[in-house]
Amino acid sequence: YNLKVFQSRYNSQGVFKRVFNIFEAFFHQNDINHITGDVHFLSYLMNRKKTILSIMDCGSVVHSKGLKRKLYQYFWFTLPSKKVSAITVISEKTKKELLNVIDYPHDKIHVIPVCLNTQFTYERKSSFNKSRPKIMHIGTTQNKNLSRVCLALKDINCHLEIIGKLDESTDLPRLRKYNISFSNSFALEQEQLIQKYLETDMLIFASIYEGFGVPIIEAQSMGIPVITSNVSPMIEVSGGSAALVNPYDIDEIKHAIYKITDDDEYRESLITNGLINAKKYHPEKIAAMFEKLYSTL
Repeated sequence: YNLKVFQSRYNSQGVFKRVFNIFEAFFHQNDINHITGDVHFLSYLMNRKKTILSIMDCGSVVHSKGLKRKLYQYFWFTLPSKKVSAITVISEKTKKELLNVIDYPHDKIHVIPVCLNTQFTYERKSSFNKSRPKIMHIGTTQNKNLSRVCLALKDINCHLEIIGKLDESTDLPRLRKYNISFSNSFALEQEQLIQKYLETDMLIFASIYEGFGVPIIEAQSMGIPVITSNVSPMIEVSGGSAALVNPYDIDEIKHAIYKITDDDEYRESLITNGLINAKKYHPEKIAAMFEKLYSTL
């Protein structure tokens, strides 16, 4: 395929800018049109038979109420779904949520996972710091569950590396209250994020809501053991190669940290199986799934 990436001139903000982007997309149509990102409305004027829409998650509807929910549901999901030939989602969970939001044929919604950036590659660590492991936590929004992770860590000798901007009124006081050794960084370039992974001993990704969970496969591809939630889509994404915990159970999170730290055989099995799991998300495999879908248009 002769691919061309076109980015809308304006961010998805305000009525005027969105209307401009809709017309701009109309004038940049091609033989096959694939809309990605939080701009589902770009489909309004597109050739329905030649257009595909990718939906990352349904969080804007799931986590809103009243009029706001109805507006999101109609303008970001219901109306765009009527203007495209097929929809792709990144997980079975997102597909199930979407089918609760719109009336759309099941067989026209295709689950195609997020692909792994190949810059995230395995480098064997010299050793695991069993006496004071360095634990990475990615994300600081409410769904990332940092508050419960902090409670799980309060009696563990470790260093917590938090990626994402901390709330000075809630996150910082909590970390200090529990006397947790931590460092924080945000707005990282990809090379900086990779370096953070290289310096960590394990990843905690015990989210309570995700559309996919990219950090799981990023860490696994680099040989880092992962703790994640025993809910979809994290169960499917981790592919039986992560320590699964109830994200609401502080003791389960704590136990998983101790088990990875103390049980060498278990930790090595997570690393080995994680590397195998991450291979499922390599770009060529995901590209082949899209190519198959494009051929149907």
